Amino acid sequence: MSQKSLLIVGSGPGLSTSLARTFHAKGMKIGLVARNTDKLNSLKDEIGAELFSCDSSDKNSVKNLFEETDKILGTPNIVIYNPSLRIIKPFIEFDQDEMLETIKVNSYGAFLVAQEAAKRMLEEGGGNIFFTGSSASIKGFAKSASFAIGKFGLRGLAQSLARELHPQNIHIGHFIIDGGIGRKPIGDYQMVHPDEIAKQYLNFYEQDKSAWSWEVEIRSNTEKF
Repeated sequence: MSQKSLLIVGSGPGLSTSLARTFHAKGMKIGLVARNTDKLNSLKDEIGAELFSCDSSDKNSVKNLFEETDKILGTPNIVIYNPSLRIIKPFIEFDQDEMLETIKVNSYGAFLVAQEAAKRMLEEGGGNIFFTGSSASIKGFAKSASFAIGKFGLRGLAQSLARELHPQNIHIGHFIIDGGIGRKPIGDYQMVHPDEIAKQYLNFYEQDKSAWSWEVEIRSNTEKF
């Protein structure tokens, strides 16, 4: 049996690093995707990951990514969409191009990646597609309209795909990270530890299909609902 693989789109030093280490410890081959892969070299050396350059908001870049991973990883058992872009400013001051860019990164890119992944997973007879959401997936904050639009859209995409693809053996997961992610508290504010978040992704992946979830909320014990 070939080695199982995980592809993390939107990789960096935070949550995606914890995800890569957690699933690598389970024997998976890891593919790390970023616009600039230089920041991933140390993690590549640590776990033997494959690096791929991609702009997840560009359809041709995403198509090329999956054509490349087809040759190196095959069809991934898990694809995680992790990119996020937040711009904070009063609504009437939002530049229209800024608004479009945040929507493209937070939700349109997820559509592009999920579509390419789903095509391959349907041929393989199953798979897993996970999306990293945030507080803004369920709460639209002041001066954060573009982030709310993008993350609400991401959640809607995940819910729709779960209803369509669960019966076809593709497990969809949307993870609402309701709080700041970090390895140490900031003053009295308790951050959500990325290693602990990664464990929840693993638990979700290991769910028996008789009891599949499509969404989970994760927050520290001090985070307000």
